[in-house]
Amino acid sequence: MEAPRHDTRGIVDPSGLLNRVRFRRHEPAEPLRRYVEWYWLIDWDLPEPYASHVVPHPSVNLTFQWDGADEEDAPPYGEVTGVALGLYTRKLTGRGRVCGAKFRPGGFRPYAPEEPVSRWTGRTLPAQEVFPQVTADTARTVVTPAGDHARVAALDAFLLSLPRAPDPQADLAVDLVERIRADRAVRRVGDFAHARGLSVRALQRLFSAQVGVSPKWVLLRYRIHEALEQAGHRDDVDWAALAADLGYADQAHLVRDFTTTVGVPPTAYAAEARRPAPSHGCEGPGEGMRS
Repeated sequence: MEAPRHDTRGIVDPSGLLNRVRFRRHEPAEPLRRYVEWYWLIDWDLPEPYASHVVPHPSVNLTFQWDGADEEDAPPYGEVTGVALGLYTRKLTGRGRVCGAKFRPGGFRPYAPEEPVSRWTGRTLPAQEVFPQVTADTARTVVTPAGDHARVAALDAFLLSLPRAPDPQADLAVDLVERIRADRAVRRVGDFAHARGLSVRALQRLFSAQVGVSPKWVLLRYRIHEALEQAGHRDDVDWAALAADLGYADQAHLVRDFTTTVGVPPTAYAAEARRPAPSHGCEGPGEGMRS
């Protein structure tokens, strides 16, 4: 499996976020890498609130968080967040810290085999409702160490302690989603299913159970991620050519999907993204919160 990437894919206003927080990615222990894509760590200490916006990936995230300077007033806690269907927004205030495990699309089901992953789609719930192994001390053990090495070790220890049910269907889903993400030649769900010896209905059932969203949703989401990346990093985007490259029928279709998902048209987003961001003294490569 590939090592953590260093792009900002999925983040809306990446320079604004990364100027305000410290964001790092780390690989999980080797036995976890088939199903856990990476760990992501964020720390912030802000003089004024900031709203972070992310176009989420088709991934489930397990996070341990600490909001506030005083542990007695704001004890650390854990959450499981299913695939978010719309734009994810979180308001950051004061001091805080998040230590998250981003599961590969299709990689969460072996850790919670009793329910289809679609059970968690669009939901955020206390971690102990999914993992009874989470105790009052689990989040504290993960988030309170000062150094990244200790936090990563605590995440490894917790995830390695969880039972994991072998599931060939989960392995298949991981591979299929990765193919959709990496291969721009994948344009139509029907063609993709048939090329892999599956009916469209069988592919849809597989994705509902193992990924939490439909194959069409995954395909469209990765298109928007690519458009967002291009809009944020290039001054000369040919939107008609990009629409064709991503498999849209025309530029207007891309503009509609982008505007619906991000909230502004791609040209307006691109113009805003090129404005210099104020410095807030924080830096670090990252993809965004619950990406």
